[in-house]
Amino acid sequence: MHVQRDLPNYGLLNNRLIGGFKTNPLVDRIMADKLPVSVTVILPTRNEEEALGPTVDSIPRDWCDELEIMIVDGSSTDRTREIALEKGIRVHLEPRKGYGRAYRTGFDVAKGDIIITMDADCTYPAEVVPDLVRKLLDENLDFITCDRLTKAEEGSMSGLHGFGNWMLSFNARMAFGYGIKDSQSGMWVFHKKIFENPKMRPTNDGMPLSEEIKILARKVLGKKKAIEVSVPYRPRVGDAEIHTWGDGWKNLRFIWAKRFGLHRTRSEWGALEDNPDSLNGDLPEQK
Repeated sequence: MHVQRDLPNYGLLNNRLIGGFKTNPLVDRIMADKLPVSVTVILPTRNEEEALGPTVDSIPRDWCDELEIMIVDGSSTDRTREIALEKGIRVHLEPRKGYGRAYRTGFDVAKGDIIITMDADCTYPAEVVPDLVRKLLDENLDFITCDRLTKAEEGSMSGLHGFGNWMLSFNARMAFGYGIKDSQSGMWVFHKKIFENPKMRPTNDGMPLSEEIKILARKVLGKKKAIEVSVPYRPRVGDAEIHTWGDGWKNLRFIWAKRFGLHRTRSEWGALEDNPDSLNGDLPEQK
């Protein structure tokens, strides 16, 4: 059975004017009721200098005990890491290639007890982050994945990408019967401790990690503990690193390879000991 839930209507997109300034009812509420948790927001990056700053600025502050914002950077050749350092956020450099590789590293080094993932391109609604964490805690959930397709804004996804997302999601539901509408969403909220169970650790270093982590969550954690919530999805800022046909084929192939146990783990879980990190002051930009 497909279980999909919307966020409670706290007026997220209906800001009101007070004293000439826009305020957000959700942020106002959370500011007065800080959540007693530590949270890490992970942004995988590669050449995101155009959108990284606005993405970081859009993430609400002062709503939990400790908030860490971290990029896991895949050897950017533009100013991505410099901008992150200027914004005062953590930078972890992962020289091994791949979207999934960045996350398999980030999940390991994140300091927060709760992890949130987003793309660094302004597509995901950062303003709902506090409410998603509250939902995770209030409903005693382990994992939330965010459906982009139901509330996608005009221009956020081309017709080809929309069809590709539908096709991949359909195949994932056929292969695993797990009831997730958007198998390719990159916004998730979960407790870091779920990875204490090795069966919950995704294996893929590429784009298929996105669908893999949802498959594992529904299988290992269960449908009552791993749910899907619809959120807005917005037009991208900056150029996309995705390769429509190549990544689409890899994702489709992975779904069925995993279904029949033919997928392989190509690298170990976690970060390399010598990965540069801004916390250690050993990034090239810090020397």
